[in-house]
Amino acid sequence: MSINIEAIANYHCACGENPLWDDRKQKFYWEDIPNGRLFEFDPATGQHAMIHEGPEQIGGFTFQEDGNLLLFRQNDIAVRREDGSIESIIPFNEPDIPRFNDVMADPEGRVYAGTMGKKNDEGGTGGLFRVDTDGTVTKLWLGTACSNGMAFSPDLSTFYWTSTTADTIYAFDYDRTTGAMTNRRVHMGPSGHPDGMTIDSEGNIWSAHWGGFGIYIYDPTGKQINKIDLPVEKTSSCCWGGANLDELYVTTAGGSDDSDTADGTLYRITGTGAKAAAPEFRSRICL
Repeated sequence: MSINIEAIANYHCACGENPLWDDRKQKFYWEDIPNGRLFEFDPATGQHAMIHEGPEQIGGFTFQEDGNLLLFRQNDIAVRREDGSIESIIPFNEPDIPRFNDVMADPEGRVYAGTMGKKNDEGGTGGLFRVDTDGTVTKLWLGTACSNGMAFSPDLSTFYWTSTTADTIYAFDYDRTTGAMTNRRVHMGPSGHPDGMTIDSEGNIWSAHWGGFGIYIYDPTGKQINKIDLPVEKTSSCCWGGANLDELYVTTAGGSDDSDTADGTLYRITGTGAKAAAPEFRSRICL
């Protein structure tokens, strides 16, 4: 790989997360979870801006089919319309789950939403939930204190899910018709602290490692085949973007308003020779 690493914006995010490329607008979005901030970057102009700020923490978001943003917050799921207005649409209150953490739409418009939790002997009180298009929320499993990155294999037969608590990426058989996940198995780990992830057109997983100073790349068997080093310790997530879906955007964490470090910077990596198989799926949750 002959790569180039570019710092795009440093808002000193406490926990920059949920990088997402809008293939229709050709713009990039990300968030700062604890501060409930959302950001937008336009590569055509080089301009970036904060487009929303708290007070609620935002654990993740998706693009709805109609262009609005679906926000997964502390105690609800809300819609942010293009005029900036926000409406809570689905309440969410589960014992010992403080908020959502990392979400992803599937090809049918459902959303898989991870949560934080309290660590216990079973791993934790957090887990993964599925939000069906009619707004029904189904608990899939618990057992982690920090549910994290997800991805589908290019042929959509396999679903990958990260438990940072277990330092493991799991694989499941995915039923597109029902949204069911079966045959759970270890894909990678335990190793490091895998956080958010994406996948390329060859089925390689690109995993940001919390505390790992970079992006770790695993082949379809789960073997590490490369690493891209970054100057920030807490790399939190990554996704493909750009007109050809071959630019890797990486969020980082550890910043603060009074910080003058690179912690919390958004990076763009080009020249990897890899790309996404398709744009990110859009949610179609009925409002």
